[in-house]
Amino acid sequence: MADYLGLLASQLEVSIWAIIALLIWEAVWTGIAMWKSAKNNHLVWFIIFFLVNIFAIPEIIYIFWFSKKVEKVAPTPRSKRRR
Repeated sequence: MADYLGLLASQLEVSIWAIIALLIWEAVWTGIAMWKSAKNNHLVWFIIFFLVNIFAIPEIIYIFWFSKKVEKVAPTPRSKRRR
């Protein structure tokens, strides 16, 4: 794996640390977005995050615009029945 990253870095003329930083950046945003989409039952978004990796752009869009907090409604107490 290290040889592959080194070859990629030399071909792109960037540091291997820049590639590693980009991979970490992608993993963090993808993890947060996938967790939020699963928690909110947004299956389509979850699949998009799983299949599409473009510098975490879809993940960031989802987190800040589409992942509104789901308000939990408190259950209403049942009326007591008389026996």
